[in-house]
Amino acid sequence: MKGASGAPPKETLSTSCAHNSAMNVLLIQPEGVDLYATLLKSETSREVLRFYQPDRLAYGVRVRTASLGSALALVSELRWYIQRYVEEVLFEPEEGIFYSSALARQIYERDVRPAPPWKFRCLYRISGDHMIDTIWLDEGAAPEASSDRMEPEDTVLEVWCAEDEYPEG
Repeated sequence: MKGASGAPPKETLSTSCAHNSAMNVLLIQPEGVDLYATLLKSETSREVLRFYQPDRLAYGVRVRTASLGSALALVSELRWYIQRYVEEVLFEPEEGIFYSSALARQIYERDVRPAPPWKFRCLYRISGDHMIDTIWLDEGAAPEASSDRMEPEDTVLEVWCAEDEYPEG
């Protein structure tokens, strides 16, 4: 198929959920760990990541995958490193929304179908190179309602959780 100019159309990666099942995996490092350097030092993890282009973030690593299934498979392959060098694993189905590992697994197994407004949410507060706080949101609460618990320079991620992860009360 050719575009209007006669050249093949340029392929683009849509960021719309309706047109794209791409999934980012976000690996948040604990304090004192340079996760990107740690993963690149190991021949085994370099081999696992050879088909990806991991992005170094101040607080960890982001890896783009084709789907939730491939994201879960990647996390499984990196399990040894995750147990030792990662504080939290998140899945980003669309910009600004993250799933916890437990919710991602439930979605993959078709146990739940999350949709906004999702009832079980929290905010991960990241300062500098590591996570420092989890702020649980009440149902219907906007993330901005918790701004008094954050500093302007913090990175804040909205995380959708599985019901059994959400604290009672």
